[in-house]
This record gives sequence, C-alpha cells and structure tokens, in this order.
Amino acid sequence: MVDKDIKKKPLVVIAGPTACGKTAVSVKLAKMIGGEIISADSMQVYKYMDIGTAKIKPEEMDGIKHYLVDELYPDEEYSVAVFKNKAKQYIEEIYTKGKIPVLVGGTGFYINALVYDNDFSEECSDDTLRFKLQQYLETEGKEALYERLKEVDPQACNSIHINNTKRVIRAIEYFELTGEPISEHNRKEKQKKPYYDVDFFVLNMDRGCLYNRIDCRIDEMLREGLLDEVKGLYEKYDRNLVSMQGLGYKEIIAYLAGECSLEEAVNILKRDTRHFAKRQLTWFKHQVSGIWVDMDSFKSSEDAALFIAKQMGVL
Repeated sequence: MVDKDIKKKPLVVIAGPTACGKTAVSVKLAKMIGGEIISADSMQVYKYMDIGTAKIKPEEMDGIKHYLVDELYPDEEYSVAVFKNKAKQYIEEIYTKGKIPVLVGGTGFYINALVYDNDFSEECSDDTLRFKLQQYLETEGKEALYERLKEVDPQACNSIHINNTKRVIRAIEYFELTGEPISEHNRKEKQKKPYYDVDFFVLNMDRGCLYNRIDCRIDEMLREGLLDEVKGLYEKYDRNLVSMQGLGYKEIIAYLAGECSLEEAVNILKRDTRHFAKRQLTWFKHQVSGIWVDMDSFKSSEDAALFIAKQMGVL
C-alpha cells in the first residue's frame, strides 16, 4: 500500500485498441514532455516477432528509449506478474534520469496491474494443478474448460474470452487454490487507489475507420514479409507456445500446417483482429476512468500528442 502522505510519482498511460495510432502519438508525446516509453503489449516483448506484432521500428522511436520491446525469446514465459515486476523496475530507472515514464499499449489487464499495483502472489499458483487443467484443455477442448469456469465463477466469464485459455486456466486455478472467485479478487483490487499519479488517456476513433486501418495494416504486414517471419518461427518453436498463439501467428501457422488456404488464414486474421479491437474498447470503457481522445479530431499524431500534453498541464 502507498502511504497517503507520500507524494505519488507521475505515470502517463496511452491506451486504446490495436491500430488506433498509439505508437506514433506516444513517441511525439514523449518528445514533448521528456518521457521514455514502456510497452504494455503482451506480444511486442518477444524477439523475432516484429511484423506480426506491428512492433515499433528503431527509426520510428525517434531517439526515445523503449522498454519491454524485443527483450524475451518466444519460448520464455511472459505473464502479467512478469510484466508488472519488470515495468516497475524500469519506471524507477526512468525516474532516476529525471524523465517521465509513458506506459503504452492495448493490454488493459497489464496496464491496470501496474497502475493499481495489483497482487499476483505466487502463493496462488500450483504447477501440478495448472498442468492438469492444460491437459483437460487439450483432451476436452476450450468449450469444456470454459464451462468449468462458468460453474465456479460465472462473473469472470464477462471479462475473460473463451479463446484466452491461459486466463481461463488461471481463473479456475485461483478458485481451486483459494476458494475465492478470481472476479471477487479482481473487484477488491480495483477498489485500490492508483499507485502512481496517473494521467490516463484512451485513444479511439470511428469504428469503421478503425476496422479499415486494421485490414490495411494486415495487408501491409503481408507485403513486409509476415509469411516468412512466421515460417521461420514455426520451424524453430512449438506452435503451442503462448507467443505462437498470438494474432498474426496462429492463423498463418494454420496455413503453413495445411489446415486452411492463405486466403482463409488472412480473412480469419482480419476478422479476429477486428473482434479483438472491439473487446479492447469494451474493456477500457468498463475498467478504466481516463480521458478519451478522439483521433478523428486531429490531423496528425503530433496534434493528438499536443492535445494530451495540454490536458496534462505541461504545455
């Protein structure tokens, strides 16, 4: 807990759905306010996974240091607990430089974990139980696993998608070990006051425009060599790894494995990415209190960053 008498340190959050322009806006903002960027993206942390994650390129960083980008190998574990611990270390490092940390990403669960210093104690994990649940998933399927979650914690099903089997397993595991639904645990965590002095901004735009940007981005990924990137990873890593189950990877792997045509894989990728963006927006609307930034109102990412800086009172 943070002592209420201790002045909290600043943290800027730039959140929003995939393809809404977070990368460009955050770099412009960091230049304006003297910031450095920490990625709150569950996929951009992996090496070799550049095109499919829309990872920021070195030249796009414009001299701004980025953290939690390109730091782990695809077969290394990355969880909300790992993210939170690493991000807190980097935030302190940024403070020592006299700069402001800017947290950027669309993984809302990660963002809230850091902002509210949520507890992810290892006391509530059990490798044997997790392995059994993973085996249950593989033998019975994700629908049966999801039904088990509904039985013990129906409230959790409102925020955990059936396809996010890692979180489904985690929620069942938590209930089995503690007797408390993870939704109740999360409700208590959400009542906490922010650990930092947070300026929270959620980028948004017209839904049709966003979906069109998603489709165009995926077309550009294919032109940049997404097939070759995934092929190289598929030859080296197990397709069942969490990293290999990310959008842009599992769909192309299905094509490479002969399970569908390339056209079908691309159509599924576009559809599922649009659905993912919709779920992200829904999550931010219900889980955070911040300033929503209508990207359609600005001519450029620099204009949007200037608006945010003014809202912060630094310009």
